[in-house]
Amino acid sequence: MNQPISRNAETRDLRNFESETENVYLSAVIISKRANQIAERQKEELRNRLEPFVNDTDNLEEIQENREQIEISLMYERQPKPTLLATQEFAEGKTYWRMPDANTGK
Repeated sequence: MNQPISRNAETRDLRNFESETENVYLSAVIISKRANQIAERQKEELRNRLEPFVNDTDNLEEIQENREQIEISLMYERQPKPTLLATQEFAEGKTYWRMPDANTGK
């Protein structure tokens, strides 16, 4: 499949998410946890890219830096939401998941 991910939500057939886990609720939990991982990674990337702009002094270069900051922020805003990315990954079978072993408590 590997098609570009739309930034817009789309209606999906829940039965397609049951095929791998045999439980639509388990599938929703897996997608949710993966979306949280993606969101955390994106936040860290954004923080790292904006870190050079942290400056407590005011000067004339600040206007140019603000433009760069805005461009970086807008780039991240234009990306698909983590939930959409996680759903697409799951639908394409790219999400690794496992159930803890009930006997060992892991």
